[in-house]
Amino acid sequence: MHIRNQKDFWAGLLFAAFGLFFSGFGTRYTFGSAARMGPGYFPTVLGIILIILGAVIVLGALSPKAEETRVQKFSWPTILLVLGAVVLFGLLLNRAGLVIALATVVIVSSYASHEFGWKATLINTTVLIALCLAVFVYALSLQFPLWPTFFAG
Repeated sequence: MHIRNQKDFWAGLLFAAFGLFFSGFGTRYTFGSAARMGPGYFPTVLGIILIILGAVIVLGALSPKAEETRVQKFSWPTILLVLGAVVLFGLLLNRAGLVIALATVVIVSSYASHEFGWKATLINTTVLIALCLAVFVYALSLQFPLWPTFFAG
């Protein structure tokens, strides 16, 4: 059996692994029914859907009609930059505020890509901050500090 599309193959296995994880933990809780869902209903059903989706993707990657692709060399610096940006966001949100935390996550994670320059990074940062403020702060009225506490005076 030849894996023609390695990217889809490994992505499908990842979907299936997450599905097994969530459905496995979901069965520890009361399942309930569709009309009266228990705490285990959503993770179990979502896990089963992920397992099915993963199996379909893996089978598609094994098909003779699948596009031939290879998985490129694993880049640790790229992974660490993206994960580090997310960790920084979590650490900065309450201390520095939403605006600075969002700017930090976009700027730090943009170093992981060779496709973005400073102009695109600044545009992405501005658009993301505007969208997050519009959706989370103004539309949903979530209580995030917008700026560092020392700016509040």
